[in-house]
Amino acid sequence: MQTTIDSAGRLVIPKEIRREAKLVAGTVLQIRWRNGRIEIEPAPVPVKLVRKGKLLVAVPRSEAQPLTSGTVEATRKKLREERLPSS
Repeated sequence: MQTTIDSAGRLVIPKEIRREAKLVAGTVLQIRWRNGRIEIEPAPVPVKLVRKGKLLVAVPRSEAQPLTSGTVEATRKKLREERLPSS
């Protein structure tokens, strides 16, 4: 997909990519220049560590969307594919 940058420097992320990445209006993004590439990704959610019994649990400092089982499974699948050598 292609897009353009307007004279104010704004970039429109195509709707299909926003939908797949679950980006909504107001999502905070990080943008950086690395090795000749522009990288854009959602900013990490700030967390605080809270002791729950013997465990330390990361709790969002502000309201965060709950993870769905579909999101967790898709992430697990993606990580598994990235970590396994291709045959």
